Amino acid sequence: MFSYKDSQLYTGYTDNLKSRYKAHVSGFVKSTKYRRPLQLIYYEGYSKETDARRREKYLKGGNGRGELKIQLKSILEELKYKNL
Repeated sequence: MFSYKDSQLYTGYTDNLKSRYKAHVSGFVKSTKYRRPLQLIYYEGYSKETDARRREKYLKGGNGRGELKIQLKSILEELKYKNL
């Protein structure tokens, strides 16, 4: 997700995307409560929770975060992401 308030990204895992997104935009999630408004700009789906958690850990690390920035370059430029 992209935060319009601080122009930063949020990466996380969930087993129910619609419910979790609603919780984030409604301010019920501590990590994004004060970073609203938020926009979902990218998601991936996995059959196994272990694979999803492994991917989340990778995307939160240096190589994964860099790869994601390259992959989403056009939308991040449009949103004026400050760490491109």
